[in-house]
Parts: sequence; C-alpha cells; structure tokens
Amino acid sequence: MRVQRVVCAGTKTSVRLIDEDGLPVAVVAEFLAHLDARDCSPNTVRAYAYDLLHFWRFLQEQGWGWQDFTAPRALALLGYLRAVVSAAPAQRLGLSVAASVEGRAARRLSPASVNRALAAVSSFYEFVILSGREGAGGNPIERRPDPALARVSERRRPALGSSSRQQPVRRSVRVKTVERLPRPLSVEQVEALLAAVRSLRDRALLLLMLEGGLRPGEALGLWLDDIAYGRRRVVVRHRDDHPAGVRSKSRIERVVDLHEGPALAALSAYVMGKRPAETESPLVFLIEAGRRRGQPLAYEGLARLFARAAQRAGIRQVWVTPHTLRHTHATRMWEGGMRELALQRRLGHASPDSTRRYTRVSDPVVLAEYRRALGGSE
Repeated sequence: MRVQRVVCAGTKTSVRLIDEDGLPVAVVAEFLAHLDARDCSPNTVRAYAYDLLHFWRFLQEQGWGWQDFTAPRALALLGYLRAVVSAAPAQRLGLSVAASVEGRAARRLSPASVNRALAAVSSFYEFVILSGREGAGGNPIERRPDPALARVSERRRPALGSSSRQQPVRRSVRVKTVERLPRPLSVEQVEALLAAVRSLRDRALLLLMLEGGLRPGEALGLWLDDIAYGRRRVVVRHRDDHPAGVRSKSRIERVVDLHEGPALAALSAYVMGKRPAETESPLVFLIEAGRRRGQPLAYEGLARLFARAAQRAGIRQVWVTPHTLRHTHATRMWEGGMRELALQRRLGHASPDSTRRYTRVSDPVVLAEYRRALGGSE
C-alpha cells in the first residue's frame, strides 16, 4: 500500500491511499475529499493520508476490514504504531533510533506521531459515522469527558466556561509525550548563519523570519503589496493560491511591525536590485536563476538554502530548521519584556497555550523570585 500524489486542476494537488491492487481505497478517498472540502491545508490532508496508511497496513496484517476494528483492538493498534519502523531520516528530535532496515539506520515513530495517527483514526471513524456509511458502529478510539483536565491552570478554557459545548476530553488510548521547550538560536549562531548566506534574497528571507517571527509559509507567501516600507511593517494575509502550494498555517491575518534591525533594508535591496524584474508574479520571493527563473520559491527551496547556510555556518543539527528563526524571535521578545497577550498577537497564535511554551524558556517572574530568595537567604 502507498500514498499517491495526484495533480488536479492547475497547480492544486491531492493525495489518495492506494491498495495492493493499485486501486484507491474508496472510504479513505471520501474522507480525504471531506477534509479538502473543509479547506484543510494540503499538508494536513497529506498527514491524514499517511496516518491512515499505517492504520490500513495494521488492518491488513491482522486480516481485518475497517468495519472489524473495535475499541479493544485499539490497544493492538497502539502496540503496532509503537513498533512501526520507518526508513525515512529523522526530521525532529522526537524520533528514536530503532533497528536497521536493509542495512540502513531506521527510526520509530515519535510519541507525538503515534498520538496523531490515533487521532486521525478517530477522525476517520467520526466521518464514517456521520456520513452514515454501512458498517459504521461506534468510534473505536474513544474520547471521554475529562473534568480533571479542566482544572489544569494553564489549559485554555472555553469563553462560556462550564456552559460551553467545547468541554475538555481525553482519548482513552494514547502515548505520554514530552512537552519540549523551543530551542532558539544563540546570538553567535544567528550571526554565523547570516554570514553564510550568499544572496540578497536569502538574507532578506531569513531576516524577515528572524525579526518578524514569520512562519516559513507566511514569508514565502508575502506579496509586494504586503510591504509598507514607510510604516516599517508587513501584513501577513491568508492566501491559498500560491503556485507551489505554499500557504499560511494560521487563518488569522495580522500586521507585523519591523522597527528594528536590517530586515526591511535587506528586503528593499533584494526587491530593487536582484528580484527578477521580468516576472508578473506579485510574490516577493522568487527563483533567481535557471529555467525556473521568476517562479515562486517553494518550501523545498527554502529548506535547501537554509540547510546549505547552516552547513557552512557549522550549526547543522536536526533541530535547526527555518522554523527555528520564529522560535528565536519569540524567545527574544519574551525575554525582552513583551507581555504574553502582545506576543500571542504578534505571532498570530489562535490559542494562548501555543504562546506559553516560550514563557517556560525564561520566566522573568520566576527569575525575580529566585533572586529574591537568594537575597533573603544571605
């Protein structure tokens, strides 16, 4: 079995799950089409497809159909996912080393990936139940109310409190995960990285993510009209028409001020001097050479240029990715005294829980209390 990428109208792509006979799995195709109709991002739909690929391989190994999967068998699925070995290289620290596959180093799914796969299976069964498909029973990956979780102080609560329908739930089958701290770059690492880039475009792109906290998709999706040089700001807008499939993760549009640092100057130098002038594309960051000159820069291009710069700078590690620049910006803003709500708005987080991860890197209140305690003990 495999996941197949399909090119639809224009540059739009979709994915589907292909069985051993080379045919699409009909019920999964309906589910993925439902996600696409809900306007989920292509990356989200692709992630669901690969998670369900694991599930279908599990069913095939057990000799079951999707209608035969029950709540007690969810425990067997958990054990299967914990033992799944992938020959793909690690993309994050959460993957742990496992046995080799055909002589190559292999890795197991991280706890977060296992939980995501279980959530994907749960969402699939919610879909078949709501769609009234024949053979659909209850959801085998049970979700039950969790009043204790509502008492956790840092958890985001519904605006209507206990009267809201959005009540805390906990999945009965899941893996415990580590709540990791973001890992920002040091001042020396940032300087080495910027010194290693070899074009105005690359420098402007990295500085924009570093000084504005933009996500890679937000920076790549920036239009010329989104830059206000006089007001020293850029506007991050949600768009889904990028020719290379780039799109913003968040649907919250925001203004990002850039009053300090060289980001706007580097952006202006690139646009006025090196950006291909013959193109009609409104996008800022374009390919500068070769047969694809003038076409929009995609995720893959950003990943390659960043990896090369990190290699030349001597900071190439698994956790050093383009998104690390956003972590670095957020950590600097928090340590510089920006309040949590202001930081949430600047980063475009929908939930304060996403912003609070940066408050754990260096909490000025804890530091002040620590210093007061030291002074009181003398």
